[in-house]
Amino acid sequence: MSGPNDPTKPAESGAEEAVENRDFIREIVAADVESGKHGGRVHTRFPPEPNGYLHIGHSKAILIAWGIAQEFGGKFNLRFDDTNPEKEETEFVEGIQRDVKWLGADWDDRLFHASDYFDTFYEWAQVLIREGKAYVCSLTEEEVREYRGTVTEAGRPSPDRDRPAEESIDLMERMKNGEFEEGKYTVRAKIDMGHANMKMRDPLLYRIKHMAHHRTGDTWHIYPMYDYAHGQGDAIEGITHSTCSLEFQVNRPLYDWFIENLPVPHVPHQYEFARLNLTHTVMSKRKLRLLVEDDHVTGWDDPRMPTLVAMRRRGYTAEAIREFCDRIGVAKADSTVEFSLLEWAVREHLNRVAPRVMAVLRPLKVVITNYPEGQTEMVECINNPEDDEAGTREVPFGRELWIERDDFREEAPRKFFRLKPGSEVRLKHAYYITCDEVIKNDSGEVVELRCSYDPESRGGSTPDGRKVRGTLHWVSCDHAVEAEVRLYDHLFASPFPEKDGDFLDNLNPTSLEVITHAKLEPMLGGLEPGTQVQFMRNGYFCVDTVDSKPGTPVYNRTATLKDSWAKAQKKG
Repeated sequence: MSGPNDPTKPAESGAEEAVENRDFIREIVAADVESGKHGGRVHTRFPPEPNGYLHIGHSKAILIAWGIAQEFGGKFNLRFDDTNPEKEETEFVEGIQRDVKWLGADWDDRLFHASDYFDTFYEWAQVLIREGKAYVCSLTEEEVREYRGTVTEAGRPSPDRDRPAEESIDLMERMKNGEFEEGKYTVRAKIDMGHANMKMRDPLLYRIKHMAHHRTGDTWHIYPMYDYAHGQGDAIEGITHSTCSLEFQVNRPLYDWFIENLPVPHVPHQYEFARLNLTHTVMSKRKLRLLVEDDHVTGWDDPRMPTLVAMRRRGYTAEAIREFCDRIGVAKADSTVEFSLLEWAVREHLNRVAPRVMAVLRPLKVVITNYPEGQTEMVECINNPEDDEAGTREVPFGRELWIERDDFREEAPRKFFRLKPGSEVRLKHAYYITCDEVIKNDSGEVVELRCSYDPESRGGSTPDGRKVRGTLHWVSCDHAVEAEVRLYDHLFASPFPEKDGDFLDNLNPTSLEVITHAKLEPMLGGLEPGTQVQFMRNGYFCVDTVDSKPGTPVYNRTATLKDSWAKAQKKG
């Protein structure tokens, strides 16, 4: 298949730009294609473990692998490295597939699982045993760690390191059949207990687990270790360029050792890139699972989480995430990206596609005393000034309206251009109004404003040509839809929550504010879950996909209107 960046297409297709913007991995791939390595083939994959939902860091890995396959007319696989039944679930398998497709990557008919190859992995482990390159070990988990040594001290060989091959083959078969309790034996590769890389000090190939697998059921009582299965999955599938983040660089010598010592049908090679780190969040799946299981969030899809399912629920778009990943690029050194850059990408896309609508989050009532009682008129509103094809809609206007409480000050500073006693403002798409009277309750709280309007100012212009500085959004009281609105902020108050002490100590106590009686214009009561809009002057919002119901909508704030990243770039 070929994509929009296919270098075989003519220059006007964008090929010249694609070549100019190639990162170091794409340069390697291009050189391999030109030299005929792998027969000129390009075949990539994304190999998640189904022990949780994907997060924003995974999106970079997906888009690198998928993008390379597209650019060079190659193939892309989705493979689940499902070697640990203790933490893996079908829910995660299905969720990961949804997330990968949502980002825009497509594996066609090439969906695989490491569990597809369990028989082959088992046979290959026996090959290593017969060749004196693996053995069954009786050390406990604690003893294995003790014998492995330290970074500065070599490890000690297991007492079973020279166990006869026939004995190890027999024990491994009995392990497979479930004859021993967990922890009784492991299968280990025989490499080098004095190796500087501790991954090479007789690593485990198999451990006993009497646990059903979500795909293979109770067939197996031993399961391959991730490090043993991962590279062999690439070899079986004919992957040419195995891309992964830098933390797996230390694993590469081990992957290569397995490839060199097993009868694999193909020799892949691993290429590492800098992982995506974001401020104000954590990317460890273990820590994300802890947040979920200890109820610090409502689930993997809590809109404060960095998971793709959560970002989708919050209203982030796949287009924005692709733009974000493209902007940060592919590097060799780890760094941390400001969360505001991701928000910038979200705003940039939603600014182009999200309709502008009126929603009052903290309502204050306005009564237009000289407007006819019982009358309703429809005013025409532009849906999106950034989109010529977005068209217009009609919104009801009447005698009683809701405006934002913050848009009125009884005692206002000199440069407050919104509503105050005696001042005139423009109601968006409607009329000029002047505040004539302030109504308070017994506690002195302002509960209503009595205003008058200029009938000749409809649409924002007057016969005398006068102008006002303030423009307010509003919602008709008689037609308002009441909604719950959730205002989300960073889950962690610190930009680097893992830097000092327990990351949980940096949880932001104000990461969620719930507004229960927001007033929305009528059309906002019937939008499909997942629909994104811009609440004028309040930010970008999305209809919640879980809790929103027809007639009782729930809206999540996707992003504020303020673009701190863009402002920082201008200052720089």
